[in-house]
Amino acid sequence: MTRKLSPNELESLIAQGNIILPDTDIEVAENGFDPSFVRGCQLSGRIRIGANQGIFDLPGGMKKHAGLFCAKLHNVEIGDDCLVSEVHNYIANYRIGNNAFIENVGKIVTEYDSTFGNGVRVSVLNETGGREVTIYDRLSSHQAYMSALYRHRPDFVRKLDRIALDYAESVRSSTGEIGDEATIVNTVTIANVRIGSHCRISGASRLCNGTINSCEPASVRIGHNVVAEDFIICSGSQIEDGTMLTRCFVGQACIFGHSYSATDSLFFSNCQGENGEACAVFAGPYTVTHHKSTLLIAGNFSFMNAGSGSNQSNHMYKLGPIHQGTLERGAKTASDSYILWPSRVGAFSLVMGRHVTHSDTTNLPFSYLIEKGNNTYLAPGVNLRSVGTIRDAQKWPKRDGRKDSRKLDQINFDLLTPFTVQKMIKGLEILKSLLEASGELSDIYSFHSTKITNSALHKGIDFYTMAIDKFMGECMVARLHKGDFSSEEDMRQLLKPDSPIGSGEWVDLSGLIVPKSEVEALMNDVEEERITSVDQIEEAFKAMNDNFSSYEWTWAFQHYQKIYGVNPSRMTPEDAVKIVNRWKDAVLRLDKMIYEDARKEFNLSSMTGFGADGDRDQKEQDFEQVRGDFESNSFVGVVLKHIEEKSALAEHMLEVLEKL
Repeated sequence: MTRKLSPNELESLIAQGNIILPDTDIEVAENGFDPSFVRGCQLSGRIRIGANQGIFDLPGGMKKHAGLFCAKLHNVEIGDDCLVSEVHNYIANYRIGNNAFIENVGKIVTEYDSTFGNGVRVSVLNETGGREVTIYDRLSSHQAYMSALYRHRPDFVRKLDRIALDYAESVRSSTGEIGDEATIVNTVTIANVRIGSHCRISGASRLCNGTINSCEPASVRIGHNVVAEDFIICSGSQIEDGTMLTRCFVGQACIFGHSYSATDSLFFSNCQGENGEACAVFAGPYTVTHHKSTLLIAGNFSFMNAGSGSNQSNHMYKLGPIHQGTLERGAKTASDSYILWPSRVGAFSLVMGRHVTHSDTTNLPFSYLIEKGNNTYLAPGVNLRSVGTIRDAQKWPKRDGRKDSRKLDQINFDLLTPFTVQKMIKGLEILKSLLEASGELSDIYSFHSTKITNSALHKGIDFYTMAIDKFMGECMVARLHKGDFSSEEDMRQLLKPDSPIGSGEWVDLSGLIVPKSEVEALMNDVEEERITSVDQIEEAFKAMNDNFSSYEWTWAFQHYQKIYGVNPSRMTPEDAVKIVNRWKDAVLRLDKMIYEDARKEFNLSSMTGFGADGDRDQKEQDFEQVRGDFESNSFVGVVLKHIEEKSALAEHMLEVLEKL
């Protein structure tokens, strides 16, 4: 509740060096307002001042009393127990929440009716336009992915864009907001920015036309010398140390610092960027780049780690930067790698060296792409045995920094899903057809501008076969393990799918693994205006993620016939035993390969650089003190435990099946 100033309070304000311009309308808190804590201010327009009895405890033991000191304010509403001090220019057209702390700032202003960064068009992937995404503060990676890449459905894209623009209009206002318990200190300019509660802005240079979606459980930090224009920054993110953002969306729990710069780029949950730069990048969840010499440009990434000096080029011809490329989920680039777009790299693959041949390895995931004599050599499936691949899969869920109760992105962390396994099935067909076409004795096989050695091709067939067996067996064992069965008919009933959805092709919507049929249904619903709001889109993506296990089993059930020649509706215990045995063998073989790969990290050559004076005993002791020994390594322990658990589960399942 507020009230008008009393005559005595007005006199006190003027006596304390405050200037109150003509036609100023001042109201104050009905209780708890003390005019003695308003000094040296200029007030104009509509001013609302809350109670000012609070005390702020600052680092080092310093205390400051709430109030208004040395500030020019125009059309400002101030909540209870705020400190607004040393505003060198002015604050205009803002609503400030309770317990806010604003000190030593230049200008904070809402200049006109603003949507605060909502509705900004970002020219992602193609700098010259054609794939623009309309950003807003509830944008998910999945919606952005469909908006940017599903241009074959123009009516869908247009209506999806309309939903985003309608949302932007719903937040349009001539008054900006600074949330409860926000802190803004030592900052030069803030213009047309909506700032959420518990946000801390310290030393920023310029923030213009944006939204900072900070909240109590997931506060946002904006640090020194940050410049951001036309932006959205979501909850839990940290933007520090000279970062420069222009027309960018920053998703939840992202970290940017050390002078990182980005233009026309989208970054979704848990992305990190330091030192380098990005231009027209679609960075799905967990895209990470840490190195000063790294440029990400016109690429579509997710779960990606860019090595130092990684670079891409979108100028293949003379019509400008019109080319784009994709590194599917989990792909990595080694130091000094280069890719000439257009190109597409399969999921969980590693790129080493320079590649200019526009390869497409989407159906050969878990591979190495290696430069050798200006050619791209492909080692299919070899990353399935890499300790690094498994370590990544384990660390991503642990490094999910999102603390906001509303998760914008629905993220699937699994390595083996219908999305990757369908590609390996196609990859097996490709490798076998190459073998048949060129013969068993060929030294080199060619595929989509890449070369595959004879040894790599045969190993690829083996790797993919093991991974498919592992996935298909895992699905069946998990299904049977869910319930009790004592007869062949019970077993078949338990294996029956819960839903018809999931049997066809699957896609990765930038973190969300879903049946393509569900994506088609969503697009139809948007086109036919059964879905017309942000809430409905969020619910649709969440439903897809929540039903993943059910859809996954439907896919696996439908593929036992193709892979093993077994009709799942008439599966016998003998058929199930064969599949479980293949699963057990695949799991143990892959785990042992991963175990041996981890052992390489502890061999003598890995100790080079350890031991100050080069003595072998010193090397080993120094290495063990720093890195530990192999058998006690935590990751090695996880692998051994996995082998033990899966072996026991396999034996139990075989015992149950053999009794039928």
